[in-house]
Amino acid sequence: MTRAPHLPSTYLETAEPGPAAPPLDGDRKVSVAIVGGGYTGLSTALHLAERGVDVALVEANEIGWGCSGRNGGQVNPGLKPYPDDIERDYGPELGRRMIAFSYAAPDFVFDLIAKHGIACEAERRGTIRAAINKPSAAGVATLSAQFAARGMAHTVLDRRGVAEATGTPRYVAALFDPRGGAVNPLSYARGLATAAIAAGARLHAGTRARKIVRNGSGWRVETATGTLSADHVVIGTNGYTDDLWPGLRHTIVPVYSAIAATEPLPQALRAAILPGRAVAYEVGWDTVYYRVSADGRLLMGGRGPQRPARGVEDYHHLTAYAERLWPGLKGLAWTHFWWGQVAITADHYPHLHEPAPGLHIALGYNGRGVAMATAMGDLLSRRILGASIAEIELPVTESLKPIAFHGLWPIGVTARVIYGRLRDRLGL
Repeated sequence: MTRAPHLPSTYLETAEPGPAAPPLDGDRKVSVAIVGGGYTGLSTALHLAERGVDVALVEANEIGWGCSGRNGGQVNPGLKPYPDDIERDYGPELGRRMIAFSYAAPDFVFDLIAKHGIACEAERRGTIRAAINKPSAAGVATLSAQFAARGMAHTVLDRRGVAEATGTPRYVAALFDPRGGAVNPLSYARGLATAAIAAGARLHAGTRARKIVRNGSGWRVETATGTLSADHVVIGTNGYTDDLWPGLRHTIVPVYSAIAATEPLPQALRAAILPGRAVAYEVGWDTVYYRVSADGRLLMGGRGPQRPARGVEDYHHLTAYAERLWPGLKGLAWTHFWWGQVAITADHYPHLHEPAPGLHIALGYNGRGVAMATAMGDLLSRRILGASIAEIELPVTESLKPIAFHGLWPIGVTARVIYGRLRDRLGL
C-alpha cells in the first residue's frame, strides 16, 4: 500500500464554493435564531425563510464544517431500528408516521436538490445493505419481510447477486433499496446555505454561540461579536454539541468516523467496484461503508480511533480491509484521510427536544444524517409555525436524558468496536 501525507478531505478540493456568510456584527432581533451550520440548521433556515420567517443562523466555524461536510455522502433511507421495532417502541400510529417520514427522507433530499439546482454530484442509484455472515443475512431477510409487509420496493440479492453488485465475493446476501443515493456532502451543505440566503435567511459563519439566555418571553443568543434576540431558538449542533445548553452534551455520544480515499481508480477497477454506482454499507456489529465518488475514487469509511486522528496509520484498518475486498487496489495510493463526529443516541433514534417554550433541539441521526437532518429542518419549521406535537412525525420530549457514565464514552465505544469486530469475524 502506498501511503501519502495526512491530507484534508477530497470534498475540500472538489466542492462547489459556498456563499458569503460574514460573522455576526452587532445586536439583531429576529423571529428565529439557529445555532449550527450543518444540515439541520441550514434546512431549518431554508424552510423557515421560504415560509416568510425572519431567521438568522450562527455557526462557530465555516458552513458545513462539521460532519455535514465530512460524511460518506450516502443518502440512506430509514432509521437504524427496523420498522417493526419502531412500531413496538412508539405504537402503531406514531410508529407508522416515523417509518413513512424516515424512509421518504431521501425523496426530500433529492427533490430539494432539483428544486434549488444544487450542484452536488447527486446520484440516486440505491443503497446496498450487505450481509457479511449468516446472522447478518438473517437480518437482511427479516428487514425484507418487514419491507414487503409495508409495500416498500426492494430487492434481496443472493451471494452471486451481491458479488456482482459490489465487485467482491465477501458477502453472503444483501438488500438493495432503490431510494438511496449519494451526494458530495460539502457541496450539498453549501448549496443549502445558498438557497437559504436566497430565500432571505441570514447566515453568520465564524460566530460561536457562547450562551443562550431567557429574554423576556423569548431568547437571546450571545456571541463574541453580537447577539440574536428571538422568539424561538433552534440548536442543531449534532456530533459537535457542547455545553451551550445544560446537559445536552451528555445525551449523545460523538463517535469518531473515519474515511480514506484512493487516487482516481483505473478504469478496470472503476468498472468492477460498485458497477451500478449504488452506495453500500455492511450489516454487522462493526459498520463499514463505501462508495465510488464522482471523480472515480473509492471512499472507504468506518469507525476510527475515538479521538482526533494523528496520521495515516489511524486509517490502516480501512485501507487494509478495502484491499481485502478488492485485491486489485494493492499498489494504488490512498491520498486523502479525514474524520468527523457522528452523534449516536442510546436508543438509536433521532432526538427532538423542547426543554423550554420556544427552544427546539434536534440531534442524534445515528449515521443517517444526510437524509434525516435535511427532513428534520422542514419538521422543525412546521413545529415553530404552529404544528402540534400530534402532527409531528417524531416524538418530542421536554426532558433531557443523559447517557450513564458519559465521561467514559471513548473507552466504551472503543471496546464496543473491538467486540463487534470479533463477533463479525466469528460469525456471531
